[in-house]
Amino acid sequence: MKINGFQKLTLLDFPGKVACILFTPGCNFRCPFCHNASLVTHIEGEDYSQEEILSYLKKRQGLLDGVVVTGGEPTLQRDLGDFLGKVKALGYAVKLDTNGTNPEMLKSIVSAGLVDYVAMDIKNTFEKYPVTAGGGGVDVAKVEESIDFLLTDAVDYEFRTTVTAELHTPQDIGVIASRIRGAKRYFLQNFKDSGDIVSGGNTAVTPQIMEEMVKAAQDVVCRVMAR
Repeated sequence: MKINGFQKLTLLDFPGKVACILFTPGCNFRCPFCHNASLVTHIEGEDYSQEEILSYLKKRQGLLDGVVVTGGEPTLQRDLGDFLGKVKALGYAVKLDTNGTNPEMLKSIVSAGLVDYVAMDIKNTFEKYPVTAGGGGVDVAKVEESIDFLLTDAVDYEFRTTVTAELHTPQDIGVIASRIRGAKRYFLQNFKDSGDIVSGGNTAVTPQIMEEMVKAAQDVVCRVMAR
């Protein structure tokens, strides 16, 4: 498994856990607002071996609670399950960030008890996926399969959408919320230019629009929050 980024401590990215974050390179999407362009596109940055990461985790046993695996798209890594097994063997909880395009991998690692929490991005309404995900080759049936799997409560989870003024409307958020009706959590994340985005031209929504987006989802999802 390839790891191109490593943040040794986070108090925000894994609910209720003190964790570290591992970033895998490569992604099958090219969302223009993506804030990890160097991972997604030209895959720059320092590589970390599994041995280096596992050595760090062994030394932090009792100090860290969890490991967040994000990207890029982690489920593109064929040996993700093998690596997560080694992390779990050290006693860590695992959170996976995914775009949901590999439901087979998602089901496999969840069923094997290798993941404790999944955060799945829903990029937009399915009609808008081609433009929002940066290309026309998106298999939304795979995304829907991952959504349906998470809605079975096989693992703790959240859905989330990064919103921009150019790509999302409150009506879009209402459509997404209807598709994940009954979901435990749905978070709306306002676009922020990290300085490492895939392409320009996107801006954050106003506080008023964000409030309208939250209201559009509140009636059908258990917990909706902007962050």
